[in-house]
Amino acid sequence: MTMTTLQPQVGLATAARMDAGIKTYGSDGTSVRALDGVSVRFESGRFTAIMGPSGSGKSTLLHCIAGLDTLDGGTVHIGDVELGALSDRELTRLRRDRVGFIFQAFNLVPTLSAEENILLPLSIAGRRVDPDWYDSVVETVGLRERLNHRPAELSGGQRQRVAAARALVSRPEIIFADEPSGNLDSNAGGELLSFMQRAVRDFGQTIVMVTHDPVAASYADRIVFLTDGHVVDEMTHPTAEAVFDRMKNLGG
Repeated sequence: MTMTTLQPQVGLATAARMDAGIKTYGSDGTSVRALDGVSVRFESGRFTAIMGPSGSGKSTLLHCIAGLDTLDGGTVHIGDVELGALSDRELTRLRRDRVGFIFQAFNLVPTLSAEENILLPLSIAGRRVDPDWYDSVVETVGLRERLNHRPAELSGGQRQRVAAARALVSRPEIIFADEPSGNLDSNAGGELLSFMQRAVRDFGQTIVMVTHDPVAASYADRIVFLTDGHVVDEMTHPTAEAVFDRMKNLGG
């Protein structure tokens, strides 16, 4: 198998990177190497999708880059900070202050309004809200008339847009999204992905997203493909048709 080491585009800063990353689950004869010497970089101000067949290591890559899981070998950096050199307290602070997350399951607090959910990370961190930025985010997600509603009173697409706004409002250096449109219908998923695309293009946000869906991946600027724990290819300026063909060749 040809393994690929992906370098950042010239002129773009690196928001996050993994160098020679190894992650193994299990032990002895039942062990599985989910990441097998992965080296990859994610550039600032770009929307990157991670794709691969089931079991390729794409979710493991996202979780390790985001500091939600640890490597057995190799290093991960967010900006110039090596995650493996941080204490648990320092890692928690970094995730709170510099990283945003959008999960498939929304992870909203059911007793809080949409507005309270959006502002929750800032409240926990004791940080003030930038009113102009908050207004821009709320306007972009199109939920101004629903800010006083609780999650149960919102549609799936609206709840996921609340989760996306929550990730964006603290102006993180990088946002990690794990199958963010996986629980949404095609219309709601398209609205969410368009919002994420605008966040990159209009606000300079950096997003790294895992997805199995070629249509979702086509919203990205770049796609990194994994197979059997290796980075094997990449694509820039993707279309859904081109992504589908590439995944078919990879066995996805």
